[in-house]
Amino acid sequence: MEHGIPGFCLLRNRQVLDKTRLVLLEMIFMIGLVVKEMNELRNGYNIVGLSQGNLISRGVIEFCDGGPPVKNFISLGGPHAGIASVPLCGSGLFCLIANKLIKSEIYSEYIQDHLAPSGYLKLPNAIPNYLERCRFLPKLNNELPNEKNSTYKERFTSLQNLVLIMFEHDTVLVPKETSWFGYYPEGAFKPVLHPRETKLYTEDWIGLKTLEDAGRVKYISVPGNHLAISKSDIKKYVVPYLKHKASRKKSIGKDSGIRVHGAHRGVVQGNKERAHYPPI
Repeated sequence: MEHGIPGFCLLRNRQVLDKTRLVLLEMIFMIGLVVKEMNELRNGYNIVGLSQGNLISRGVIEFCDGGPPVKNFISLGGPHAGIASVPLCGSGLFCLIANKLIKSEIYSEYIQDHLAPSGYLKLPNAIPNYLERCRFLPKLNNELPNEKNSTYKERFTSLQNLVLIMFEHDTVLVPKETSWFGYYPEGAFKPVLHPRETKLYTEDWIGLKTLEDAGRVKYISVPGNHLAISKSDIKKYVVPYLKHKASRKKSIGKDSGIRVHGAHRGVVQGNKERAHYPPI
């Protein structure tokens, strides 16, 4: 606990191998079970998401039924609009094989079923294939034509504050503006569109425009590479939203903070309750 704010790090995974193999919907399912069982969160809680953990966090917000409400969502370096390049994995044999497979057959059934980053790799020159075969991000961002889900938008717009932190020298996320929901136009790798220029925003697929019109979105840029945020910037941009005064609505009891990195297999083994998320 820091600054007198209770916090929980859910399903943190210290092994890149496991986190890379575990598909995103599995991670959301496991975290959804955990938060529903935590009495400390019953009156609502805040989320601080790191990198890929931001997509998992949004999945918990948008997909899971019957869980406690999320009040403030602070996103550090989240690939919200997707990535156009394979994220850094490491130098191990598995990572070398994974990178080669992703580059060659990113939207194949096997890779979509086994490698989490494939669920949010959005190639601007292959959008029809992405919409048809990518298993995760098209659902999360409500991109699928004629399949818009109003429940996802309703849940996302229930946030009291959405804080989007982008790292100015980010070399992991391509483009770095994806941390703000900015991305490339369909069919080209330039220029990078500001989030307000994207269809996700102008057509308000998940409610980003609704949140911004209500003054509940903060676009923040900090120096440094991916997740290299200073303590002073944490105190300035993160900590205030974990305190009572950051909430627009009154709540009962203390606010709790959740930090999401990834997930680990077996954390909720034996639990028969099921969270609800869209079918793959």
